[in-house]
Amino acid sequence: MSDSGTEPKSRPRFVAGAVCPSCGAVDRMVIDVNADQRRCVACQFVEARPDAPAEQPVTRVTRASARRVETPAEAVKLLDS
Repeated sequence: MSDSGTEPKSRPRFVAGAVCPSCGAVDRMVIDVNADQRRCVACQFVEARPDAPAEQPVTRVTRASARRVETPAEAVKLLDS
């Protein structure tokens, strides 16, 4: 290996279980971190990463009211049978 002083090129990484939105192929999507995009190796579909992060859907866990409630700890009694 030669030490040229440059960072090694990172290889595209396959995304397990990902489905191509264009051709519907499963397990053919790769993420290219250097180009900041995803692409399909079957049909050459390419999509750039969105600039803004996706909003998290409101669930019972992510609701603000769910985070404010603190449940007190209770002792557990084990019974012999």
